Amino acid sequence: METIQNQEYAIEVNNVSKDFKIYYDKGYTLKEKLLFWKRNDHEIRHVLKNINFKVKKGEVVGLIGENGAGKSTTLKLLSKIIYPNNGNILMIGRVACLIELGAGFHPDMSGRENIYTNAAIFGLTKKEIDARINDIITFSELEDFIDNPVRTYSSGMYMRLAFSVAINVDADILLIDEILAVGDAAFQAKCFSKMREIKASGKTIVLVSHNLGQIEQICDKTIWFNNGIVFKEGKPCDVHPYYLEYMSTKEKARNINDNKDNVNVEINRTNSDIKIYNIEVFDNNLEKNKVFKTGTALTINIYYKSEIEMQDVVFGIAIFRNDGLHCYGVNTDIDKIPDIINLKKGCIKFVIQSNELISGEYWIDVAVHKKSGLLYDYWKNCFTFKMYSDINDIGVCRLKHKWIIN
Repeated sequence: METIQNQEYAIEVNNVSKDFKIYYDKGYTLKEKLLFWKRNDHEIRHVLKNINFKVKKGEVVGLIGENGAGKSTTLKLLSKIIYPNNGNILMIGRVACLIELGAGFHPDMSGRENIYTNAAIFGLTKKEIDARINDIITFSELEDFIDNPVRTYSSGMYMRLAFSVAINVDADILLIDEILAVGDAAFQAKCFSKMREIKASGKTIVLVSHNLGQIEQICDKTIWFNNGIVFKEGKPCDVHPYYLEYMSTKEKARNINDNKDNVNVEINRTNSDIKIYNIEVFDNNLEKNKVFKTGTALTINIYYKSEIEMQDVVFGIAIFRNDGLHCYGVNTDIDKIPDIINLKKGCIKFVIQSNELISGEYWIDVAVHKKSGLLYDYWKNCFTFKMYSDINDIGVCRLKHKWIIN
């Protein structure tokens, strides 16, 4: 049996490939297989192609990439849910994984019973589970529901229970696949705080996430998967700008920005005299974009139609982070912009000369209303965008500053 030669590492992935058979129309019964033998036509999909990487003991690594790039398949290989076609994976220590929500839970068993079953799968004895069950229940905040069947749980309650078990098994390696995207904001913050504690205790963590800000806060290294290969790896601040530029280029090529940004917009229109009919956002090169770099310009074009003479009218914008934090808001009245008078239609441009938001995902709300507050039109979440930066500031925005050393 092969072992890791360099004891500095907890995980070694060596020349690993994974293929899946994709059937066009598979026959399942003997009758179907005999009568419709062509249904067994399939193609071989190469999901992972000779990937190599190592994870040091106590290191927190984030796996990023497009859907279908091979991230979750890699995590399932590490957890031994599936096995590679070629290559080998070497790991040292007990492994706990959160791959699928509630995986290993029986819907008709209570939360308490599922704790015992799930923890036993991770390798704990009944005596060890007895010693930790109160901590697991307390962390999950499910004291009032712990003896109810888990089929009565919401998805957030499933996640709480699954996460609480996984972090209390004293695993040397913790594998997490997008699980922290589920649940309310307070519990997500609690989980994230616990992840920092686990990291500080010297445990190894590998997580898959599309939330780059989350990865930047906790991970020591990012591995970018692209078309089944390890495309780039390094510190998050070094890898993420390239990834975001790559994704921005792909989105432009698919013309995603051409009048498709408002697909999920929530429109609240209480008066049809003035209507917003389109929103466009441009970068410092005056090109439509959804990815911006800290410190560069950002322009929001608000296109409107009016059936009245536009006096006593206010246009406003608000920027929110993807966790709902209100980052900034302003309008033409606050900035003392003179009344806008136009009878048919026009465009209001809001120009941020130096966008100092730091890395993360954000959305924009746009509104038009009277100074008295009477709403004409409000577009909520009308445009989503991402920020990347080559600095490591934390928080929401970068403040202009300098250091003076005497």
